[in-house]
Amino acid sequence: MPQFLANMPVMRAGFHGRAHHGVIGLKQGGRMFKALVVEKDGAGVPQIGVQWLDEGRLPGGDVTVAVEYSTLNYKDALCMGSGGGMVRSWPHVPGIDFAGVVEVSEDARYRPGDKVILTGWRVGESWWGGYAEKARVKADWLVPLPSGMTTRQAMALGTAGFTAMLAVIALEAHGLDPDQGEVLVTGAAGGVGSVAVALLAARGYGVAAVTGRAEAAGYLRELGASRIVPRADLAEVVAKPLESETWAGCIDTVGGAMLARVLGQMKANSSVAAVGLAGGAEVPMKITPFLLRGVNLLGIHSVTVPFIQRQMAWERIAAELPMATLDRMVVECGLADLPALGRDILAGRIKGRVVVDVRRS
Repeated sequence: MPQFLANMPVMRAGFHGRAHHGVIGLKQGGRMFKALVVEKDGAGVPQIGVQWLDEGRLPGGDVTVAVEYSTLNYKDALCMGSGGGMVRSWPHVPGIDFAGVVEVSEDARYRPGDKVILTGWRVGESWWGGYAEKARVKADWLVPLPSGMTTRQAMALGTAGFTAMLAVIALEAHGLDPDQGEVLVTGAAGGVGSVAVALLAARGYGVAAVTGRAEAAGYLRELGASRIVPRADLAEVVAKPLESETWAGCIDTVGGAMLARVLGQMKANSSVAAVGLAGGAEVPMKITPFLLRGVNLLGIHSVTVPFIQRQMAWERIAAELPMATLDRMVVECGLADLPALGRDILAGRIKGRVVVDVRRS
């Protein structure tokens, strides 16, 4: 064993907690890089640990990126465990988002040294992802890092921030304006919700933030929320399909019974952008809000957004979101911290955004 690894402890852990910090694998000849690798043992139980991998093991693609930062999403937590039906082959490197610097490119759109962002396209699910120092992907999946934004800031946003921006764009395309009244954000202390609150507030909207965590109220007000709505106020299913017209717009990350309740409280001709289903995929409701108030339910899907719309959304985030506000919602970790943080996000214990410095083990 090389001398620099002779005293290095091993990290190989099941997602349910058998973890020992360190790095496994031998750094031998060739171009090696660190990655968080999920494997399955003989009994089919996921095992996760930081390993040294040879660059030759990367999947095929047009562009090789030296990853600097990634982030943590709910999907990532699923992919660090059983795969949640998204991962079909092991070993696997999770991480649905990353930002870094192009090292090698076979596509004329990108040159070595260019800084790029990747979100979506099932990277980190069916394709090795960003929880590694290297990634190789298709050039079509990348967008240039906007001017004035760092790779760390891009991953403080990640899929969550990108999705929040898509939701704001969709609501405004359907007529939302700051003069029309308050915009509701459900699941506001989570990743998408946090960025949505900050983006809406920065654009001059009055934001009502829904949360079930009393300790999150101060955090949400710092992001720009003008009102805190306890989750319990919207959790109960009511018999009436329509209630008082209250909200000019809504970004909903919860779905389920809460979405049904919110739809009955929307103002006439307003819209709800649905971005998540943390509260369930079944929506127990009647179609009355659509027929009698002309409410629009807008589905937001961020995975395969075409390049032009993707680039526009990132440019708008860079121009409109105060970076000082972004800093308030971020905590940073290394690769070895991810299994425990994955359990936390599945349990709803993560507030804001987690930035992963993949160069830290």
